[in-house]
Amino acid sequence: MEQVTTQIPTPSEYLWWQQGVIYQIYPRSYQDSNGDGIGDLKGIISRLDYLQWLGIDCVWLSPVFLSPMADFGYDISDYCAIHPLFGSMDDFDELLQQVHDRGMKLLLDLVPNHTSDQHPWFLESKSSRDSPKRNWYLWQDAREDGSVPNNWLSVFGGRAWEWDENTGQYYYHAFLKEQPDLNWRNPEVQKAMLDVMRFWLDKGVDGFRVDVMWHMIKDLALRDNPPSPESKFEEKDLIYDHYIPVYSTDQPEVHEIVSMMRKLTDEYENRVLVGEIYLPIHKLVTYYGTDNKGAHLPFNFQLLNLPWDAAQIATAIDEYEGALPAGGWPNWVLGNHDKPRISSRVGRSQAKIAALMLLTLRGTPTIYYGDEIGMRDVPIPINEIVDPQGLNMPELNVSRDPARTPMQWSGEINAGFSMHKPWLRLPYNSARVNVVTQKANPYSILSFYRKLLTLRKENPALNVGKYTPVYSDQQLISYIREDENSRFLIILNLTHRPAYFKPRRESYRGLVLLGTEIERTGMQVGDIITLSGDEGLLIRLAD
Repeated sequence: MEQVTTQIPTPSEYLWWQQGVIYQIYPRSYQDSNGDGIGDLKGIISRLDYLQWLGIDCVWLSPVFLSPMADFGYDISDYCAIHPLFGSMDDFDELLQQVHDRGMKLLLDLVPNHTSDQHPWFLESKSSRDSPKRNWYLWQDAREDGSVPNNWLSVFGGRAWEWDENTGQYYYHAFLKEQPDLNWRNPEVQKAMLDVMRFWLDKGVDGFRVDVMWHMIKDLALRDNPPSPESKFEEKDLIYDHYIPVYSTDQPEVHEIVSMMRKLTDEYENRVLVGEIYLPIHKLVTYYGTDNKGAHLPFNFQLLNLPWDAAQIATAIDEYEGALPAGGWPNWVLGNHDKPRISSRVGRSQAKIAALMLLTLRGTPTIYYGDEIGMRDVPIPINEIVDPQGLNMPELNVSRDPARTPMQWSGEINAGFSMHKPWLRLPYNSARVNVVTQKANPYSILSFYRKLLTLRKENPALNVGKYTPVYSDQQLISYIREDENSRFLIILNLTHRPAYFKPRRESYRGLVLLGTEIERTGMQVGDIITLSGDEGLLIRLAD
């Protein structure tokens, strides 16, 4: 294997978002404080000591803004107000203060691509063709035959154009019809959204995760998207993945918008801009921008999307490291509110392997709430599905509800999440799989996460050190993390069968600091290292 190495400055030169760990909270599902079955800001405040105990550096909140909740907060009707379901602005201010008091940071979810159809901007825009805000959204005449302007589809299924009878035009929505897309080519829109960012930055938030960043600019000529060559379908199916969104997403001009956002963010000390971008590596890295003046962290979702295959993942890691621009900082994501949970994707037996990979690769890791206790997707009965993606395409079984269920805190009623019936059901085993039970069990995945996070924090080599791949095959991935003070070898067996680490050139001898099987911790290893199925090792190499 070609040796890919990374040269890095000293740890003191790094920023908090390079050294730290981000933890995503889906607020509806974290902790209910008022008994309505829905999580809220006061509930999150009550759990901050747990996050500090775990070793989290930064909390990212999915949207808590005023919203009709057509897409559970990703349809915003007021960007500068808190939804009463979650509490008040005073509650938010208290949360921000409490997070900072514990030495942690807080990121907000910014949704700039679209608003709610109940936002005052859109209500004004649709009032007439002469509205001063008409051009704030994407309005188009029908084709001569009366059909939609082009073949663009909604991510949630169906046409992406909605007819407005009052003004006799279509408006574009990449997601729900209740989520009309803003026209980011309009300077007034740009100013309005930058003002939103400034409002929250002035309050002291530490940055933003920018929703669907690559969607924000569309082709000016509104050309038809080409059909996917891999998809066998009939045109009437109207399923998003049946077309390649080359004209409805990832347009060159989007980088000017990202640069504007970054410039504003940089006016404030030590803030960060994270971009949600589902694109191949060679396109993803362009969002770092010219001279790294784009997003600080364009989210890298390879571990979410790739098959759990050692050879493919090892290749992708090296490709990503090689594609990063000079000075670009990597990041890794294992789970989020839109994808199946890692324990469901790779199985319980590989969940610790996934954690060991996430928290020892070079770059900033993001943990999705509940993954640290091995939460799995919960089967939601068809009549209880509430996610619009699942409701709109029931035949595809794509509801995101199973990965959004309440946090399992204890064996108490409703797993300690709420005294009322939760908005989504809990699994049958929540009395056994929860924080309280796992805190008391040194063999639990929670105990493993905490030990791993502690080691990562204590050893700069593991959070900002140089990365060098060592060896990979059809079972194993291995690499070294090092700085001037220490070297660590990480070996991961991504299969259920025993495997043998047999380095070709160098002998690796050292002490196992942490293993997925706790009994291995403290053992000396060297030469040929034998691993059980589903086993991973973090080894401090001898000098």
